[in-house]
Amino acid sequence: MTHSVLLAEDDRPIRTALERALTLEGYQVTAVADGIQALAAAHRERPDVILLDVMMPGIDGLQVCQVLRAEQDRTPILMLTARVETADRIAGLDAGADDYVVKPFEVEEVFARLRALLRRTTAGAAGAEDGEGPGTGPDAAEEPGETGGGAASGGAYEARVADSGVVEAADLRIDGPSRRAWRGERELELTRTEFELLELLARNAGIVLDHSTIYDRIWGYDFGPGSKNLAVYVGYLRRKVDVPGSRPLIHTVRGVGYVLRED
Repeated sequence: MTHSVLLAEDDRPIRTALERALTLEGYQVTAVADGIQALAAAHRERPDVILLDVMMPGIDGLQVCQVLRAEQDRTPILMLTARVETADRIAGLDAGADDYVVKPFEVEEVFARLRALLRRTTAGAAGAEDGEGPGTGPDAAEEPGETGGGAASGGAYEARVADSGVVEAADLRIDGPSRRAWRGERELELTRTEFELLELLARNAGIVLDHSTIYDRIWGYDFGPGSKNLAVYVGYLRRKVDVPGSRPLIHTVRGVGYVLRED
């Protein structure tokens, strides 16, 4: 199956090189040079995935992302950024991006991240047709134990999973089919990746999930021990879930991974 990619990059050499590489990889590519063209092409072409540079003249990549998300356009977005600070990466996630690549990058890393986004989109669509969200299949809760990636963290603390696909853990309620989540009475505004990460942690409440297990389940690709990708997403998810005044639910197990539990 040929996937369509909208590439928005104002640096002409980078745009040309990426367009050529993506075409050779088998993608159908629409390449534009600024944010205004990117929005027009997104509305006109309806691409399968968007590759969006952050720094562009006029409307920048963050603004493009915000506009598309405000229009309820859930096309997966991979941001290209020269900014390496965590706050800058968080700004992209806050705008609604699904993932990011820091410049300079290897084109193979771009390919890997695009494949992971497209796999998740395909799996999400198939799950919706079957009445299941991502990670809500009958074997989802057993996978970390089977791969040796998780370890029980004490007690019988576990998620409650209803036949409807709703997961409850502590005061979290996650509706997989509708892709909505609440903590208590407060609905959480989550990006695609944040939702899938929270759902994975909640379905395995009380179990420590290691980094490689989470990377495999969420991204379909292990970016290696040097990657800060997961830490950024967990940090941002905490800002939305573990608000001041509430009991923290998402915990770091140093050197291993993360666990959702009430302490």
